[in-house]
Amino acid sequence: MDRSDVILHGRLEQRPRSLPWGMDNREPEMIVDDQVIASAREKLYAAVLSDVLDEQGYRHQVLPPRIRPLDDGLVLAGRARTGLYRDVYHVPDSGNPYALEMALIDDLKPGDVPVLACGTSGRIAPWGELLTTASLARGGVGCVTDGLVRDVKAIRALSFPVFHGGIGPLDSKGRGEVCAIDVPVECAGVVVHPGDLVFGDADGVLVVPQPLVAQTLKLALAKVEGEDRTRDALKEGALLADVFEKYGIL
Repeated sequence: MDRSDVILHGRLEQRPRSLPWGMDNREPEMIVDDQVIASAREKLYAAVLSDVLDEQGYRHQVLPPRIRPLDDGLVLAGRARTGLYRDVYHVPDSGNPYALEMALIDDLKPGDVPVLACGTSGRIAPWGELLTTASLARGGVGCVTDGLVRDVKAIRALSFPVFHGGIGPLDSKGRGEVCAIDVPVECAGVVVHPGDLVFGDADGVLVVPQPLVAQTLKLALAKVEGEDRTRDALKEGALLADVFEKYGIL
């Protein structure tokens, strides 16, 4: 069994699915299950996934550099569960302004990653210590948001991967509220569908559309093996030009 067999052991669905980006001859659709997540976290990294997405013509899957990890030492890999925020400018007299936010977190399954799209106002801090604690209890494996994050010392102590658009103490109450969950969203300019593979490390965070997961992971593993051979040759003193001509990797 080679490395591709290990990572591609996730459940495959043979049923056809329309891919809005128009990709033909793709691998069977892969459900992003726990084994896929664990293998991706162990064997892959953001740069190689970005490269193979580029090779497939998907050049806009990486969130912009302003979306940074709260802890550079952690790796995030999991299934997207999406929440769409809207700006509000008052605290309601009745009702629960956190209702949909709570529903999303309470429904997390092991391997899920809340992806919270907050827009560009810079007023919304959807993530903090309590949501982190609740997510960990349900098997959540990280969070991605283009909004702000707070309680950062406590989150870091919990070793929970969070990618964020800034740090600030603001409560979302009266500034933003979730208006929809588990719908396609645009987070920092990247479209995310529920069930997509979200991957992040110290270099940044990206999204692999679910219909592309099997093919992308297969290509990424092959590229990692090629990079290993390239690195070994360079350590032995080979010239960059010669190594590139032989392996086509740089």
